[in-house]
Amino acid sequence: MAAAQGRLSDDADGTGGADTASLSAKDAAPPAFRAAVEALGAARLRPGIEIEPVRAPRRLAPYTYAMEATVVDGEDDLADGRLVLLHDPAGHDGWEGTFRLVTLVRAELEPEMAADPLLPDVCWSWLTGALEARGLTFGEASGTVTRAGSHHFGGLAQRPATSQIEIRASWSPREGAGGVPDTGAHLAGWCDLLCQTAGLPPTSPGDGSVVSLPQRRGPQTP
Repeated sequence: MAAAQGRLSDDADGTGGADTASLSAKDAAPPAFRAAVEALGAARLRPGIEIEPVRAPRRLAPYTYAMEATVVDGEDDLADGRLVLLHDPAGHDGWEGTFRLVTLVRAELEPEMAADPLLPDVCWSWLTGALEARGLTFGEASGTVTRAGSHHFGGLAQRPATSQIEIRASWSPREGAGGVPDTGAHLAGWCDLLCQTAGLPPTSPGDGSVVSLPQRRGPQTP
């Protein structure tokens, strides 16, 4: 599976560039954190998503767990991302609770789409809309949407220009019974966002009004 690019750190919106380290020791973690991690593993996700646990950043919270996912279509990777679960049993004023989810999502898109001035607003609405569509409540959502373009020169001049969208965000899932949020549902909502960014159509009839990015080009060779 292609790993999500980018790095996570302790900056204002919960995403940035810190070193990743080992997963928190789940056996020694509080029951609420263990239950939240188990719910992630039990989530039923849309076909075409390859997902696996990865080393989690340690500096963000006392207990952390991370997953990376790739949306695949045949041999093509359409989008990738990373989702990190944070837990601080003592609570965190900026979180409005003891849990926080942090994400990085990236995908390539056509240059004409990248030029749309409304694209960042639309992409941000995909995140909140994906969670709300599953009936999830959350607080303190924050983040950034970045679009970037690359032009090639010299020996790479024959390669077409490429554009990329990147969504970095964090939010606090509402904690339910026993102080445990429904992390499985949040993971499913996050995967909806990932698929939408990849340009895949919605899977349920109720999502027919959702607009996705057009399908991306296949990988370019030098």
